[in-house]
Amino acid sequence: MNRRFPFLVAVALAAVAACTALGPAARADAPGAAATNAATAAAAAAGDRVLVIPVRGAIEPALLYIIRRGAQEAADGGARAVVFVIDTPGGRLDAADAIMRTLQGIRAPTYAFVEKNAFSAGALIAMATRTIYMAPGSVIGDAMPILALPIAGPQEMPADLKEKTVSATAALARAAAEQAGHNPEVAEAMIRAEMELKIGGEVIKPAGRLLTLTNEEALRPVGPAKKPLLSAGTVASVEELLKAEGIASPRIEELRVTGAERIARWIQMLGWLFLIAGAAGIYIEVKTPGFGLPGILGLCSLAIFFWGHHVAGLAGHEDLALIAIGLVLLAVEIFIPGFGIPGMVGTVLLAAGLLLAMAERPPGGGWLPTADALRMPLLNFALAIAGTVALGAVLSRWLPRTGLYHDLVLETSTSGDAGYVASGSAADLAGADGRTATDLRPAGTAILAGRRVDVVSSGGFIARGTPVRVIRTEGARVVVEPRTDREGGAPA
Repeated sequence: MNRRFPFLVAVALAAVAACTALGPAARADAPGAAATNAATAAAAAAGDRVLVIPVRGAIEPALLYIIRRGAQEAADGGARAVVFVIDTPGGRLDAADAIMRTLQGIRAPTYAFVEKNAFSAGALIAMATRTIYMAPGSVIGDAMPILALPIAGPQEMPADLKEKTVSATAALARAAAEQAGHNPEVAEAMIRAEMELKIGGEVIKPAGRLLTLTNEEALRPVGPAKKPLLSAGTVASVEELLKAEGIASPRIEELRVTGAERIARWIQMLGWLFLIAGAAGIYIEVKTPGFGLPGILGLCSLAIFFWGHHVAGLAGHEDLALIAIGLVLLAVEIFIPGFGIPGMVGTVLLAAGLLLAMAERPPGGGWLPTADALRMPLLNFALAIAGTVALGAVLSRWLPRTGLYHDLVLETSTSGDAGYVASGSAADLAGADGRTATDLRPAGTAILAGRRVDVVSSGGFIARGTPVRVIRTEGARVVVEPRTDREGGAPA
């Protein structure tokens, strides 16, 4: 291990600390600030305040933080209603479950406005709102859970695992639909393909396919009471939705999603890539000499990883403390060799900090995440380890062929045929004469008795090409001084 590691550790800790400091700034509009709450409460008195919360893109834990922030703003500002504008292909079931529970805790009436698509987890979230409206041409449904892995994509689940997952998801959807006043059978039909959906003797969905509804199909009157199947109406905008609900003179405010939160969502989704980049950069730095750029880039990748999860509301200062202590213990192991205990403990703490930074923990639920919350972080962590091993194998084959490798690694042979000798043969050089092959500052190389030998000057600097004589040998150490006799001449 080279001596740049303490510097690189300091760079990493400084970068992570700076990114952590930016987290609260990036989330300055989060609930809890007295000035913000006072302003929103005063403004609410001027009319019916309606908060619009966008649910766009993949459903993942970083979005959950935004939804929770919006729910708190709605409560602090006395919102008359909360409208969730949905356009999503779906996403993680655990995040959708937490979002649904957040929606169910909102006291104000909640509405879902399906802007375009509400597939999979998006359909479940819509079911958790009290009233669903859909835009012309929009679609909702197809909520059967699937196993999707990064890079590999959707995978076939074993039959027993599939039934277990589908059963739990169907129960979740039924419970949400019942609490919100929707037909629970409609929700379950979006999850179970083998289920036949029949209302009032009319077959809505035959067995063998999942229920997916257009805006017109969701508005279709069914049953003896001729109630709409799912949607309360087709509207083109949030304003039309509120008009249909009889909310007069609404003051519509859309939850502002900061640029930092948008970036954090991407970082959170690609967290395993940043872990691979961080591990690979540190690996290259440890294995090669040079300026230290690979190590700095690797540590910066880890800092970006932590910052993204911090802004997304996943990583806290406890996780940062674990990562920092882990890096310090690794440095101790490197520079103070012992029994390996600091290194092992440091590795465990570093891995724990990274895992906890990826795990979702609900407010008031304690610092340690549940086993279910750790499932996806463990998968991402394992993927990062596998990716690092694969990348290391590729670099070990490809890097030696590059010009960068040749610039960093000594390839000249130091064999006896090239004029080099082992340092253990210095005793026979006592009193030998020769000439310096390099500048001595005070160490360097000299030609003594026809051999290249590592030597040390007895005094200060000796220029290259100066005649010298060995004045003493101390084991492998050869000490020389400039020759001043008539044969050698005074040094120039």
